[in-house]
Amino acid sequence: MALTAACKLLVVLMTMTMVSLVRADPDLLQDICVADLNSAIKVNGFPCKSNATAEDFFSDVLAKPGATNNSAGSLVTGANVQKIPGLNTLGVSLSRIDYAPGGLNPPHTHPRATEVVFVLEGELDVGFITTGNVLFSKHIKKGEIFVFPKGLVHFQKNNGKTPAAVIAAFNSQLPGTQSIATTLFAAAPPVPDDVLAKAFHIGTKQVEKMKSRFAPKN
Repeated sequence: MALTAACKLLVVLMTMTMVSLVRADPDLLQDICVADLNSAIKVNGFPCKSNATAEDFFSDVLAKPGATNNSAGSLVTGANVQKIPGLNTLGVSLSRIDYAPGGLNPPHTHPRATEVVFVLEGELDVGFITTGNVLFSKHIKKGEIFVFPKGLVHFQKNNGKTPAAVIAAFNSQLPGTQSIATTLFAAAPPVPDDVLAKAFHIGTKQVEKMKSRFAPKN
């Protein structure tokens, strides 16, 4: 009987551990903890500042369309804890993504959050790829929603002739973004050429050419 009770306790503890691992940001332990973005103290998140005001919970950063005159034809405007300090410990954030006709939000991941997009204007072709290399894709239009599961590679493409825009919601105050191409070809220090050549089945000269395209413009 004692062994059975011990086994049950072990199962409960393992379950609790697994649940804690799949949650998004940690739960808050007080009403507010407005981020002190200038603090030299490093914690998982940001330390609280003592002089919080209503302005710490406000932003108009998503009010205007972003400029899409860049090589991708899209722009992501974040409304995370770095822009709204009052989001600290609350486990949520938003972004606005604007797309020119033909604009692409390149394949990327958010390591700390699931993403939900709501189409404000236009139409988009969107999709994500599972760890089993299965593509889930959909054409979405104004008023519709699509979900990108946490950590999976995903993209959005405006194949229409008019601009498009979405509001993206995340279950993290700072979801993080890793653009696949930029991460691999513009890392500092750089990823070794032979690693990329072998991974992509291409020559080192092609790798160097790709890296030159992602190099910072002077």
